[in-house]
Amino acid sequence: MAGILYDARRIKAYEGLRTLGALAEETEQWCDALWEELVFEQELLEEFVYYLEHRSLLDKVRCEGYGLTDLYIWQMNRYNLIGDSGKNTDACNKDRMVLHAFRDMIDMKKEPAAYVKKMTMGRGMDQA
Repeated sequence: MAGILYDARRIKAYEGLRTLGALAEETEQWCDALWEELVFEQELLEEFVYYLEHRSLLDKVRCEGYGLTDLYIWQMNRYNLIGDSGKNTDACNKDRMVLHAFRDMIDMKKEPAAYVKKMTMGRGMDQA
């Protein structure tokens, strides 16, 4: 059968997403929706594979000057605000925040101004 290509890296990335999604307590539907977008963003998919292999962000993909680390930190700050803890506790699900950083980057690329506004709103007077 000529013409059939099999890329095991994508299969492993998908399996990694499903595993991470379970750890993050996300539904299979949520993970599948993320995968449907991620698979068409080659650079972001590479970042995701890097994260799965190294458990750290490569931070190469940028939108409006923001990278995945910025989105991850934004997620963490939102968690701390909502949890009113002032810092991330043991209950903080970092796997969930990483997955949401990838989701946010996909969405930010579609609507950058809205995300820049969200990320810069709500800073206190003591922050630049």
